Amino acid sequence: MTIHKEGRTFLLVMAIIFIGLNYVVFNYVSMSLIQSLVLAASIVIYLLFLQFFRLPKCVTPEDPKAVYAPAEGKVVVIEKTTEDEYLKDERIQISIFMSPLNVHVNRAPIKGKVSFFKYHPGKYLVAWHPKSSTENERTTVVMENDKGVKVLFRQIAGAVARRIKWYVKEGDELAQGEEFGFIKFGSRVDVFLPLDAKIEVNINDKTTGGKTVIARLA
Repeated sequence: MTIHKEGRTFLLVMAIIFIGLNYVVFNYVSMSLIQSLVLAASIVIYLLFLQFFRLPKCVTPEDPKAVYAPAEGKVVVIEKTTEDEYLKDERIQISIFMSPLNVHVNRAPIKGKVSFFKYHPGKYLVAWHPKSSTENERTTVVMENDKGVKVLFRQIAGAVARRIKWYVKEGDELAQGEEFGFIKFGSRVDVFLPLDAKIEVNINDKTTGGKTVIARLA
């Protein structure tokens, strides 16, 4: 299993903590039941952390009309809305909720140039709260393909996920499926598409970042 760079230091620290905890328990607690419970809990929790920070191999087929899911998770919103921050027009919004068990890597949905980027500090409302898209800590990224079509997407922190990482800046060129960021312990990603895009997913569909086609551009 490949571990993402964002989790390597964390996993090392947690391993040291669990080893120290079990050393103390096995040397100073005589009850074998407690020893077994602490050991079992340490193993289970550490395996969950490994699950959180795994980095599966991703090969994204290049398709100029395809819009790939930027995250692994579940589709929770498909609706027409007005994007007020940058595009200032009507868009189709697709939101993907990332649970703590999903892969936390975020990938570019289209090939193109980053024409806008902004980080917003904010609140930590639960990810499904209607105001989380505008009030939570978040990043806004706009990519433009070679046809001039712009797709805006946001990383949104939630009540548990309070660490958003991004690796892009304005002017960067990204391939489809290329990693642009990471959200620790889940949360949500919103994608704002042109109104003439053909939506390829439904509410509650499961997505895989860089592999699931969520829409096709006209």
